[in-house]
Amino acid sequence: MFRDRFWVCLALTVPILYFAPLTQEWLGYRAVQFPGAEWVQALLATAIYVYGGLVFIKGAAHELRARAPGMMTLISLAITVAFVYSVAVTFGFKGMPLYWELATLVTIMLLGHWIEMSSVQGASRALEHLAALVPSRAHKLEGGTVTDVPVEQLKEGDRILIRPGEQVPVDGVVEEGSSSVNEAFLTGESRPVPKEPGDEVVAGSVNGEGALTVRVTRTGDDTTLSQIQRLVREAQASRSRFQNLADRAAGWLTYIAIGAGALTFLAWWASGEPLDFALTWAVAVLVIACPHALGLAIPLVTVNATSMAARAGILVRNREAFERARDLKIVAFDKTGTLTEGKFGVRRIYTASLPEEEALRIGAALERRSEHPLARAVVELADQRNLQVPAVEDFRVVAGKGVIGSVGGKVYRIGRPEWIAELGLELPVALRRGLDEAEARGESVIALMDEQGALALFALADKVRGRAREAVHRLRQMGIQVVMITGDAEAVARSVASELGIQRYHARVLPEEKAKIVRQLKQEGPTAFVGDGINDAPALLEADLGVAIGAGTNVAIESADLVLIEDDPLDVAGALQVSRATYRKMVQNLFWATGYNTVALPLAAGVGAAWGLLLSPAVGAVFMSLSTVAVAVNAMLLRRLRLE
Repeated sequence: MFRDRFWVCLALTVPILYFAPLTQEWLGYRAVQFPGAEWVQALLATAIYVYGGLVFIKGAAHELRARAPGMMTLISLAITVAFVYSVAVTFGFKGMPLYWELATLVTIMLLGHWIEMSSVQGASRALEHLAALVPSRAHKLEGGTVTDVPVEQLKEGDRILIRPGEQVPVDGVVEEGSSSVNEAFLTGESRPVPKEPGDEVVAGSVNGEGALTVRVTRTGDDTTLSQIQRLVREAQASRSRFQNLADRAAGWLTYIAIGAGALTFLAWWASGEPLDFALTWAVAVLVIACPHALGLAIPLVTVNATSMAARAGILVRNREAFERARDLKIVAFDKTGTLTEGKFGVRRIYTASLPEEEALRIGAALERRSEHPLARAVVELADQRNLQVPAVEDFRVVAGKGVIGSVGGKVYRIGRPEWIAELGLELPVALRRGLDEAEARGESVIALMDEQGALALFALADKVRGRAREAVHRLRQMGIQVVMITGDAEAVARSVASELGIQRYHARVLPEEKAKIVRQLKQEGPTAFVGDGINDAPALLEADLGVAIGAGTNVAIESADLVLIEDDPLDVAGALQVSRATYRKMVQNLFWATGYNTVALPLAAGVGAAWGLLLSPAVGAVFMSLSTVAVAVNAMLLRRLRLE
């Protein structure tokens, strides 16, 4: 709507400017004369006022009904005063018509609102386009047959086939096949992500070279893509503290403009100036008071910040909390699933007489058939090192102890360290020392044994995320204290905190106690809490800024102000960097927008008349335009921000 009205009004403004006496005087030409030429400006300006100005007048009526005059009221006041005054001059009132000021005001306002609406829509346009590309039909597997069905007919538990090169229609878990999937729309990572049985795929991603059989886990509005689109829409609709400030400023400026206009008229008339002179400068005040730059100052910054953050995998649900993030003094992290991956990995292997690689081969051979999380960690390490794992015979599980089997004709056991003593086997001094070290760090230990004694110990712990240490370092560089809150034992918390360089941590904290600790931290300064969003909802809500990390699927995004798409704690520092840059741009834009009125209104009222300084509506409109352009360009410069 704004775009179409802008182009029509721009086309009508050109001849108005051509016939304007002031334009002719400035550029030194004489407009073509023909019968009725004197009516061209009046007729075209009337069309602009009715067609282009109607949208602002309707908006003003809505604001006035709500008893909350704001930007639309101020714009409508300026263009209506200019129109009525100009028509009065055309029909005989002494003065100079303001048709070209009216035309340029309406045209510039339409342009500004078009830019604003385009920016608002831009944040979700890429996601909307992506949603349009998601296939409307899926290959459903029923028995041994494949049937193409509409995607909306799929339900949780269905099995579908995704062929090479196709887009994933719904969220699901891979049951058969292996491939690589492009998830750039979700994570920003251009490299395809390998997918094996047990891995999750999300709607909107693109399958690579292999066919995948997927079990549906979420459909419709529950898919990751739909959740992201909803978050972006919520961010667009949410109001910010600075936006409310700008709207209130526009409301007050409406009253100031009316008061200043009335005072200007009375002052000039009381000083002995003619009625037309006093009325002209009163009109000038009302026209110049229209600060479209103020209306654009905050929205353009927020939509650009929201759009840029979304492209970086940072979804803003609460703009006001996002703006508050610049003042943070403390960032508290949950440990499991946030600073760590939430799954075990082998941290160290202690051996006595057996080489480490051989111990890992035998251990992986025994653990390959086990379903225990610690067993999977041993097998994964062997796979990562590309070891040839031997076959196992006579495999059996000993409940509560571990597993036993024959490898190469020799019997081995792997399981709890306590099993060593229970069997009366020998524990070498080197392994005893390793066991003490691992337990002091809070690591879990499994022991590999033969018939004579213990051969090796595997120390396992929750894996620290790859960039967690860098995230802690970056936040400390930004002047923010990092705190870790975990329900794990003291030894585990101490080990992870030491590895990440975190000096302050809280261990053995129950989920319901996290909110209490966050409340205590807030007494020291503004505090953010970062969690995986599953058991952390109370703490996320209690914090000044709640950040849910890993927005993919099962995170409780409703509790968070920011949602980070990737499981990367370093994005917390990126979000704070965007918040601080956004605040700087808002302050700069408010300066540009209000600075114009601070200077222009007194000059238009005639404060500088004694020194020959009078600001006519024509010149005021030019400065108003420059102020609007400055605000728009400054907001666009936010896109140049590069997250470190």
